[in-house]
Amino acid sequence: MDLLEGLAEDPPSAAIFLDVDGVLAPIVSRPEDARVPDETRAELRRLNGRYGLVACISGRSGDTARAIVGVPELTYVGNHGLELEPEAAEWTERLEEFLAGVEWPELEDKGLTAALHYRNVSDERGARAELEKIAERAREARFVARFGRKVLELVPPLEANKGTALRRLLAEHGLERALFAGDDTTDLDAFRALEGLELAVRVAVGTDEGPPELREAADLVVASPEEVLSLLRRL
Repeated sequence: MDLLEGLAEDPPSAAIFLDVDGVLAPIVSRPEDARVPDETRAELRRLNGRYGLVACISGRSGDTARAIVGVPELTYVGNHGLELEPEAAEWTERLEEFLAGVEWPELEDKGLTAALHYRNVSDERGARAELEKIAERAREARFVARFGRKVLELVPPLEANKGTALRRLLAEHGLERALFAGDDTTDLDAFRALEGLELAVRVAVGTDEGPPELREAADLVVASPEEVLSLLRRL
């Protein structure tokens, strides 16, 4: 908790970066039903008035993340940081063409990326096997295909991720202190991007579904979005 006190003693010089699903918004069976609780929204507004930057870096599109969080005054970067990369736009048409040949009951097309969810299937092992086939086809089409918490994500093969987005935002705001809270594999990029800062706080929301590497790399581990809220109240 000394790390949190270090951030809180000089808020204007620090940034708070947060994933959305599983961190601010509880995981739900249908992604479209995700919502950040009112208590958390109030805390985010308070923090936005104190800190140099409060940003949500999400695998969702930026517009969707903004709608889920419900605090428009924050900074939002979607699609795992790809929305800050100009060259990502050319992959939108390629993804559309690829998805035209994909049949999946819960396919989330985010323009630059896509997510194929399998949380609600009755046969998880069979669904995973089918998604492995889709992942192989996506890689043949030069996309990056990676599995997360009950989801297969398809992204362009660009050097862009949550870590590059975090670093770009820190540079733009001239900040050398930061906290990042995440719960899944793609959040490891943001953890690594905090290296070398004057003060860095890595927070993992640890669950049975999440990658053990995230908990191992974290400075602080909490169990749920409710505990994330308790942590934010200390800042």
